[in-house]
Parts: sequence; structure tokens; C-alpha cells
Amino acid sequence: MKIGHFDLKTTRTLIIAELSANHGNNIEIAKETIRAAKKAGADAIKLQTYTADTLTLNCDKEDFVVKGGTLWDNKTLYALYQEAYTPWEWHKELFEVAKEEGLLCFSTPFDKSAVDFLETLNPPAYKVASFEITDYELVRYIASKHKPIIISTGIATLQEIKDVVAICKEEHNHNIILLQCTSSYPAPLEGANLLTIPDLAQKFGVIAGFSDHTLGITAPIAAVALGAKIIEKHFILDASIGGADASFSLDVKAFTQMVQAVRDTEKLLGKPTYNMDEKVIKGRAFSRSLYASQDIKKGEIFTLENIRSVRPGYGLHPKHLNNTLGKCSMRNIPFGGRLKEEDIF
Repeated sequence: MKIGHFDLKTTRTLIIAELSANHGNNIEIAKETIRAAKKAGADAIKLQTYTADTLTLNCDKEDFVVKGGTLWDNKTLYALYQEAYTPWEWHKELFEVAKEEGLLCFSTPFDKSAVDFLETLNPPAYKVASFEITDYELVRYIASKHKPIIISTGIATLQEIKDVVAICKEEHNHNIILLQCTSSYPAPLEGANLLTIPDLAQKFGVIAGFSDHTLGITAPIAAVALGAKIIEKHFILDASIGGADASFSLDVKAFTQMVQAVRDTEKLLGKPTYNMDEKVIKGRAFSRSLYASQDIKKGEIFTLENIRSVRPGYGLHPKHLNNTLGKCSMRNIPFGGRLKEEDIF
């Protein structure tokens, strides 16, 4: 499967820098953030496309006030989203900046009008946010555009994941990526449950990845080691910009370190192989083999006193030791001489 020019079937992980609310309500900061994401090693930049009115009601009743020990407690949902949204009139210019930088650019639409708007920008993929996974009709509408659909599973039950995968397939969209995600901000390490990543891939026959809200860069590295083909992480130029997502976003230095660690992990994973490369072959010089531990005369019997399995590895393989004992030497072998197959009678 490809997202734009990026082939998810290769060994390279797609690293997405999530812009989200990390723009300080300033388009110049947003553009600078996209350019910085490229320098930090990201492959893609992701926006969020909504307005407060497309997400919630302008209501201050208790149901609409954030609570429960979050970063945003006591704010109304409307006020939070009004503060955090990315103006739609910025999108075209941000897409263009990303293209100039060679970055993929796409977004998370939060209602059908956002999908229609994004279609005018021809994004290479769509993202479904964790909290929208239960909006089956929105998922269906996104899937109907027949572009790769990346779905965060943060608050979903297993049945709901089954349902949305089935919905995508009903729309003849099989380009499905499921992201393991913990919808806490920031997310505790013990809640990451990264072993879900290979399970998602196996259970649903899809590409799996990780949308990370933990602090630091450890979780993405572990996720890649477990088979994640996409890493999504919130990115901010500098935490001093502030905003709804600043406290759990990586700055330029940390994001760069994460990218490098992921790329190193890809190299470390390599591929299943038992073939020996040149370095391994050279390294076998330090393995053991059979050598004369005393001077041995032609016709002398091989014993544990006159031959030993020692380093280096230029002599006869140690597996031949027991078959060699009790047999006669076919030549004079000096102390420290290699045993060879033709030496044994």
C-alpha cells in the first residue's frame, strides 16, 4: 500500500508529525513548524480539520464541560476546540508548504463537510481520530473516497474496530491502517499496550501502527520493533508556544532524536537470515577449532592430551573431536598446528 509516494511495504516507517493545535493561532508558526518537521526527519505532516461548531455545541451545561483529571478540566468543549482548531482558510497554503518541503500532507476530518473541503486539496490519505471511530457514518463517508484510511483505535472496543473495518470494506476500500493508541494526554507508559500492534495486523489483516501520546521517545522505538509501520507523534516548534497539546508534544530536538532512533531500529531489525556476511565470516576466526596441544608424530594416537578445541577457528570443526579421538595421525603435526580432515586415519 502506498500513501502518496511512500510505500508502506518497505522496511521504512512512515513518521507523521502531528501539527494539531501547535501553531499558536499563527499561520507563520504553522508554516515554520512544517519546515522544521522536514528538517527533523518527518515523512508527513498531519492537520486536523474541524471547527468548534462541527464538533460540539456552544453549551456550558455540565455534560459539555471537560472534567476527569485532564489537561483541559473546567473548559467547555466549545472553548477548547475554538482555541485549538486550525483555520480552514490556512489549509491550502499549509498543503503547499508541505509539498514544497517534500512532505506528505493530510488531515483528520471531523465531519462530512470537512471531508468535502479536504477533497478539494486532494490529500493522499485520511485519518480517523480515536474519538470519531464510533461515528460509523463519518467513517463510511471517508472510506468512500477510496484513499488510504488511517484509523486510531484509542477508545474503541474490539467490536467497534471490527465494525469500522467492515464498513471500509463495504465501501470497497481495503487500504486500511489501524493505529494502536492510548487516548490519554499524556498517556502513561503502562497503558500503551504495544503488543496490540502486531495483534491488530494479524487479527484484521491490515497494516498496523502507533499513534503516541506518551512522553519521550521510548514508546515509538518499541512500537517499530514490534512491527509498527506508521508512527504519529505531536510536534511543536517550542513548548513555549503553548496550546492544548503542547505538554505532550515533542520539540524539534526531541523529534529529531526520535526519528534517528526509529531509523536505527529499522537497521537493527534487518530481516530474518542465517546467511553470513563478510564481517561474520571474518568473525569466525575467533571461534573454536581443533589444534595440536602437543607435538604429534605421524602414527600417534589422538587423545585429549594432544588435541584440543581452542580459539582461533582455522582448524577442523570441534564437532569432529569425538570421532578423531583414538585415531592415528597421518602426519607430524607441531604444537599449535591446525588439524585437518586429511590428518585423521
